[in-house]
Amino acid sequence: PVIYTLSQNYPNPFNPVTKINFAIPKQGLVTLRIYDVLGREVRTLVNEVKQAGYYSVDFNGSDFASGVYFYRIESGSFKDTKRMLLVK
Repeated sequence: PVIYTLSQNYPNPFNPVTKINFAIPKQGLVTLRIYDVLGREVRTLVNEVKQAGYYSVDFNGSDFASGVYFYRIESGSFKDTKRMLLVK
């Protein structure tokens, strides 16, 4: 990859599993966290050094209530947040 990207989760809305894709152009520490609508962190999906490349992570929301959630990636100076909807 040439640039950092965080894709919209698929499917969205989801029940109970969704896929989150991202790309990083150079090696570095990557964190991918899920937050509830109040901004509280509810799950950390990725927290490790990753090589440059394309990645896909599954999020299982079966332990969570229906509603809006946000997922945020951070790697180096790159940060991005997207919204997803869990419907049960």
